[in-house]
Amino acid sequence: MNRSWLLLLLLALVAPDRAARAEPFGVGPSLSPVLVAGVTATAFDFMAPRTLEPIPVAQMAMWGLRGLTTLDARLTADLQSGRTLRLIGPSRVLFSRPAPAPDNAAAWGEAVSQMVRAAWDGSDSVRRAGTQGILRSFFDELFNHLDPYSRYATPAEASADRARRSGRASVGLRPQLRTGQVLVESVQPGGPASLAGIRAGERITAIDGEPVQGADLQSINALLAGPEGSRLTLALRGREGTRTLVLERVSLPEETVTATRHDELLVVRITSFAANTAARLGQELIAGTTAPPAGAAPLQGIVIDLRGNRGGLLRQAVAASAMLVPGGVVAVTAGRDPAAAVEYRADGGRDLAPGLPVIVIVDGRSASAAEVLAAALADQRRAVVIGSTTLGKGLVQTIVPLPDGGELSLTWARLLAPRGWPLQALGVLPQLCTSLGQDALARNLASLARGQQPLQAGLERHRAARAPLAPPAVLEIRAICPAAEGSDLDLLAAAELVRSPASYTAALMPPLPPRSILGVRPIIAPMPATPPPGLTPASVVRN
Repeated sequence: MNRSWLLLLLLALVAPDRAARAEPFGVGPSLSPVLVAGVTATAFDFMAPRTLEPIPVAQMAMWGLRGLTTLDARLTADLQSGRTLRLIGPSRVLFSRPAPAPDNAAAWGEAVSQMVRAAWDGSDSVRRAGTQGILRSFFDELFNHLDPYSRYATPAEASADRARRSGRASVGLRPQLRTGQVLVESVQPGGPASLAGIRAGERITAIDGEPVQGADLQSINALLAGPEGSRLTLALRGREGTRTLVLERVSLPEETVTATRHDELLVVRITSFAANTAARLGQELIAGTTAPPAGAAPLQGIVIDLRGNRGGLLRQAVAASAMLVPGGVVAVTAGRDPAAAVEYRADGGRDLAPGLPVIVIVDGRSASAAEVLAAALADQRRAVVIGSTTLGKGLVQTIVPLPDGGELSLTWARLLAPRGWPLQALGVLPQLCTSLGQDALARNLASLARGQQPLQAGLERHRAARAPLAPPAVLEIRAICPAAEGSDLDLLAAAELVRSPASYTAALMPPLPPRSILGVRPIIAPMPATPPPGLTPASVVRN
């Protein structure tokens, strides 16, 4: 057992309820040097073997200690000649000690704690921040040097994050903003909203007596969620006038998948990747391909709409790929930690829409797990991607609990598509671009109808890219089809491709060459013949 984990045990004995009593940011009247040492040592010990590039613990500590300067501009942490650690105040050295060995996590945790103690004694601003404020500032400065997605969550934030991962009780409706109004976008079957007769399109005017005009979606969703069994008063305005309903929140699986028929197309919208997303996709594919609505035109194709999808659980995106790709690689994660090197495969899966063309619609807001699904279906020649270049969030985080009750989310792996190109920064380049406007789209469709892929050179350059990429190269590739918000052109283009088998075939990527990736362990994501109503999360690792 290393010294960091011994320190964790000491913390549990000295202050067993410390995490529960941890002061919120900005109001802490006291300092806990033991807690600061334990949190930073645990973080260093966890991060050192897992960051994407090797970083000495000493460097991480010095980056983090710049957080003291953020709290009080008169303070400067200095590592003199790599041997002496100092805290310099306005007119004198406040603290000095020999620097620990560069990669001794426990010793650097103790050194950080001593520096914080000296800053506390010499600065009113540092004292006002409290222990949690100091830790927040420390990690904010540290992660400013890593990537946009690694983060420290305070105990209160970590508790909220855990609640979101496990799900909260709700009334079973999804809100949307349109022209400044809050509307009901969809209602979950069997939920309280559905049983109360609430319908899509109704306007929400107030929640628990609070007007929602001008509120953002995050705030509205926070008001709708709450403890199971609690009650919610909802004011609505629809065709039948204004009404007020009292609903009881219940625990419902998050509804992330909805399906509708648009003429000869089955359009399946996936809003995020939660614990039951893959199973719900399977259910909608089975229902849509085996039991078409009475009087509907014969089904000609499947559209998977990922516009605005910010991602979620990585393994749900992998499992969703297995619903349409019966075998082969669907994603690869690569990192320094051997546990981060994984090849995700769909071997044993079953195509639930055999013989039907599949279109995936993306836009500049599609990210992470949504990009994994789009890239997998495109690279495996099971779908044509339409829209604009996606966000380019291709880093995977893993989570570790900290002694203060907070959590550390650390980026530890890069996501690679089946053809080996990185999702990070690059994003998914569509095979048919709609963000250049209607005229450009018409020209590209005409080229595809003649059997020519107008984006062939750009797609070849995109798929040949390998990490790490220089920013100018990334910008040049992304400019081929600039990121943009989705539009009506997306669905029109999808319908046009489905109606023209020759155009659809021309838009597909060329066959995937045989490849093997050394040093990764395969994980197979088989798809059951009849997906169950829900799945439990396979991992809390998020993308």
